[in-house]
Amino acid sequence: MANTDIIQQALEIARAQAGVRPMTAQEVAAYVSELTVALETAMAPEESAPAPAVDPKNSIGETYVTCLECGKKFKVMGNRHLKTHGLTAKEYKAKWGLKKGTSLAAKSLVRLRRKKMQDMRLWERRGAK
Repeated sequence: MANTDIIQQALEIARAQAGVRPMTAQEVAAYVSELTVALETAMAPEESAPAPAVDPKNSIGETYVTCLECGKKFKVMGNRHLKTHGLTAKEYKAKWGLKKGTSLAAKSLVRLRRKKMQDMRLWERRGAK
């Protein structure tokens, strides 16, 4: 809505109010300015939360992780990148509704690391000492 339309509406409301009760010129002017501000605030478009670059459910793929803030793709999205958005991993996961235990690494890489750790059997070596 244009600014002149808002002022016109404020003037009509002030005119109606002045017809109901006596008002001085200063009161009318103050009332019109208050109404103009209130109408501009009410008519202003709502600032919505930024939309993610991709659907959060699909952000962690088989070969890469997509940053929901900027859309860049990584094998592992680390704190260094998250700092560019002013977030920690914990804040990032909370902001986009990811579970706390969710790894910010590609699924294939997580699977590879898990297999490598199982093959190393470090828990058996530790008990042998």
